[in-house]
Amino acid sequence: MIAVGVAMAAVVAGAGIWVSQASDGGSQSVADSGMPSAHGGAMGGAGAAAASGAEAANSGPISELDKTFLVKVRQAGLWEIPAGRMAQSQASSEAIKRAGTHLLDGHSKLDQLVREDAKALSSPIPDEASAEQKQWVEQLKSADGEKFDQLFVDLLRASHGKIFITIGEVRAATKNHLIRRLAQVTNDTVMDHMTVLEDTGLVTDAVLDDVGASVPK
Repeated sequence: MIAVGVAMAAVVAGAGIWVSQASDGGSQSVADSGMPSAHGGAMGGAGAAAASGAEAANSGPISELDKTFLVKVRQAGLWEIPAGRMAQSQASSEAIKRAGTHLLDGHSKLDQLVREDAKALSSPIPDEASAEQKQWVEQLKSADGEKFDQLFVDLLRASHGKIFITIGEVRAATKNHLIRRLAQVTNDTVMDHMTVLEDTGLVTDAVLDDVGASVPK
């Protein structure tokens, strides 16, 4: 009986040692895995920092072409939104008014996105349209009826066709995920605008030839 008692005591003591070792090993395993501890602390902070670093790394560098693209998208909205508004009161065709509505909607959303991206990337963008774009707005202001309709289509289809070429260059080569997203949204917006402008039936060969001449050879 004494021998049995001694054997049982030895078994219990051994089990206690095994449980203690397993507990220590388990704690070490959690720490080594990089998983957050039950109480947060330093490991949780390190994980958050690593995630933040990965996000920053994934944004990618911004090129001079990317910066130019931000400027072009911003300036497009600065003159095309007013042009879209003028179409509602000065156009003689419902198709032109519809195109103007698409311009208003598309560039309002695009302008918000480009301003957010430019701020995030610390890349300056203008608050005014270019001198040439301002002249286009003035030309539209002095036109109405059918004259406005044709001028509206001539100016807007040429402008959209030329920026469409730039979008392809940016989307193909940018290393920055915000610029890549902006290029995709801009592409979809410009495609929609070119389509509604073409639906007016007023796009001329001369305008298309002008756009074609700007394609890099």
